Amino acid sequence: MSELKTCFKRVDYDLSSLLHFIDVGDIGLPDIQRPFVWKNAKVRDLFDSMYRGFPVGYLLFWENTAINGAKQIGMDDKQREAPARLIVDGQQRLTSLYAVFRGQKVLDENYAFRQIEIAFRPRDGKFEVADAAIRRDAEWIPNISELWSSGASSRKLVNSFIDKLAEKSELSDEEEEHIAHNLDRLFDLQKYPFTALEIAQSVDEEQVADIFVRINSEGVKLNQADFILTLLSVFWDKGRADLETFCRQARVPAKGSDTSPFNHFLEPDPDQLLRVAVALAFNRGRLKSVYQVLRGKDPDTGEYDPQRRQDQFDVLAEAQAHVLNLNNWHQYFKALVGAGFRSGELVSSVNALLFGYAFYLIGKVRFGLAEHQLQKAIGRWFFFASLTGRYTSSPETVMDGDLARIREISKGDAFMSWLDGEITSELTNDYWQITLPSEFDNSSARNPQLFAFFAAQNRLGAPVLFSHKTVADMLDPTVKATKKALERHHLFPKAWLEKQGVEDQRSRNQMANYALVEWPDNIDISDKAPSDYVPELQTRFSDNDWQTMHRLHALPDEWQAMPYDEFLGERRKRMAQIVREGFERLG
Repeated sequence: MSELKTCFKRVDYDLSSLLHFIDVGDIGLPDIQRPFVWKNAKVRDLFDSMYRGFPVGYLLFWENTAINGAKQIGMDDKQREAPARLIVDGQQRLTSLYAVFRGQKVLDENYAFRQIEIAFRPRDGKFEVADAAIRRDAEWIPNISELWSSGASSRKLVNSFIDKLAEKSELSDEEEEHIAHNLDRLFDLQKYPFTALEIAQSVDEEQVADIFVRINSEGVKLNQADFILTLLSVFWDKGRADLETFCRQARVPAKGSDTSPFNHFLEPDPDQLLRVAVALAFNRGRLKSVYQVLRGKDPDTGEYDPQRRQDQFDVLAEAQAHVLNLNNWHQYFKALVGAGFRSGELVSSVNALLFGYAFYLIGKVRFGLAEHQLQKAIGRWFFFASLTGRYTSSPETVMDGDLARIREISKGDAFMSWLDGEITSELTNDYWQITLPSEFDNSSARNPQLFAFFAAQNRLGAPVLFSHKTVADMLDPTVKATKKALERHHLFPKAWLEKQGVEDQRSRNQMANYALVEWPDNIDISDKAPSDYVPELQTRFSDNDWQTMHRLHALPDEWQAMPYDEFLGERRKRMAQIVREGFERLG
């Protein structure tokens, strides 16, 4: 019987040794790892488990002497040798421990540096995420990092804490002994044992990527985008670095004449942009099948061919260059603005946003459509997709179907005809007159139909209710104030409705009871009856302005005197008409 051979060996460490190896650069972080995504509460739970002596899982290292893309944990500028062991699994735990024990900041998934402050209460051995109340309470050590970074001996720190606590209240000998014991246990976490499985350096990058994917397919699930990003790290590290750089820059406004991907719609993550690139490169909405394509798997033989893999990465690289092109990126958002959507505040579906960008690029890159054609066509498509919630349920499946239907299209006019055909097949007269009014019978705060109504008002140049300013100007995302310029006002105020016996909150918060007003007017209206505040406000306007305002806000004549339920039913129909009118203005 042959002996089972494994590609790894087991090695035992204590925590202080692991931290030392990170300090000197012997343990590093390969690019196949995810960014630090743990919340501080999860770090707190890790310390609590270790303090109680619970197991916290094994680590997986990869023995390696030379690899591109290995990074160091920690933020200092020390020059180190290339790490001999790379973390394949356990990054979140080791990064958490290193950050706390060394008092260093971490770079989170939003590309912002943050300090992890974990507090400890020696009286009962409780860990908590530090907050203002904890920092004021003498019972707590608000940041345990200071215990190790101070350089003082454990005995001196224990005595100092007990003396400080005794100034607030007298401690018995038993209490002092108990507190000292718990603090000693905290210091002893440096001796906490870890088991690491170390993969041999003879194992190549593709096998390590496969091991990482298999490990993370169990327990904490990774999505398919994570798997593909893993492959990017191994076979095209520049591609992943470009994605991450673009996403980081999209979170910071450009200065002066500099250009950047910053916008008022989306702070993208690498996996989101990857979806767009995959749609453009491979005409696929589902990422699961693309993972095997990028590995170079032959669909007939099932074998992995390095040349096939390289060819597929070349296709993805070309597509990603279009995705990250700043001109393409910002021109797409101009199409959304042209459709009435001024910022991400009016976007209920990120998937509709991403897949809209994919269609914009397909029209531009694959079919060579002119920009003026794309601006109108993609603006209409996004309005339609957002209004109908096209990519809300099973978005990958729906997008995959859309891409399959345009796979055989070879000319730009046929692509435009397909877009129009999909729109007109859904936005029928029955949709505008029956379906959409019924969808306004809703109290959701982020409803796509309500956002489409606001976008239509933008398109139609509607004034803010009870104001001479326009909705479009007041929704300008570049204007910042301590108070939002526009607020959603209850036309029939909630407090007034409650006094009239309308006790159901869903009924009071109906979308048809909302209108955009300037916040000073919202405060002035307060809980007055509509029949009281409307005549006061009407005196500000001419009859013509008043009629125009009422029409564009879908308000029936003399609505302030209507029974509430009758008002809601009538306004829903008129809101649907305004959405239709705004959409049809898009051509």
